[in-house]
Amino acid sequence: MSPEPIPSPVGLIGLGLLGRAIAERLLQAGFSVLGFDLSAEATAQFTALGGTAAASVTDIPVVCDRVVLSLPTSDTTAEVLAQMQSRLVPGTTIIDTTTGDPHQTASLAEKLEQHKVLFLDAAVLGSSDAMKQGDAVLLVGADTAVLRGVRDILNALSRTVFHLGGCGAGQQMKLVANLVLGLNRAALAEGLHLADRAGLDLTTVLNVLRSGAAWSRVMDDKGPRMIERHFTPQARLRQHLKDVRLILKNAQHHGTSLPLSAVHETLLEIAEQHGCGDLDNSAVIRAWDTDTAPD
Repeated sequence: MSPEPIPSPVGLIGLGLLGRAIAERLLQAGFSVLGFDLSAEATAQFTALGGTAAASVTDIPVVCDRVVLSLPTSDTTAEVLAQMQSRLVPGTTIIDTTTGDPHQTASLAEKLEQHKVLFLDAAVLGSSDAMKQGDAVLLVGADTAVLRGVRDILNALSRTVFHLGGCGAGQQMKLVANLVLGLNRAALAEGLHLADRAGLDLTTVLNVLRSGAAWSRVMDDKGPRMIERHFTPQARLRQHLKDVRLILKNAQHHGTSLPLSAVHETLLEIAEQHGCGDLDNSAVIRAWDTDTAPD
């Protein structure tokens, strides 16, 4: 009886906050992971977890027939795929976890399909900490057959996987979810700001809000951070600003407007101007620090 073939490692490109959490989940599930990042620090943290570092992004598809991308934008995803193009072989499957432009993603999938390379989006709903715990939700856009070929990877990453439709549908859903989640954070920040100006005890205010119909999970996750001004990043504010800009662009594509999201963009820009871009997205409360929030 011939021995079982040794499965190829899963490739992982992008080892930042979310990428490292993805690596941790895959390694805990028993996958070997070959990863790449331009940051030496991120790479060192990845290898400390037990991953193997690749010398170049183009080394990944030579060894791995399934590759996870954890990159900041769809443009970055397109650049990385262009770098790997000559090394991609038919049957390779690319899993894109980027919160990106769903229309650009669908276009990338069509181009790769011409070379028999499979592509799906698996947008992540939740922070890097949620991913580490397996509590992040995966929003997948893929053909059913493509999804079947990576189910083991997706199930290792999350206990909850939604199949939303064809490629790009997962990212479309992520933009909707981020719109609602981001506005929840902004509403909480504004409420805490008003309570502070009125001289109320903010811990009591948060407890009151949690006890009634105004409650949302944002209050549990971000409320104490806003009160304590503890902004060590779980998900960076500048990343959410990028998402809000994508949300507004997506609305324009569909011929509609989102006035609340337009105000939210301004608030995030103010917070970024206060030096909060690399802080946790709960630092949106800093937009009210100088009373420069929009009317």
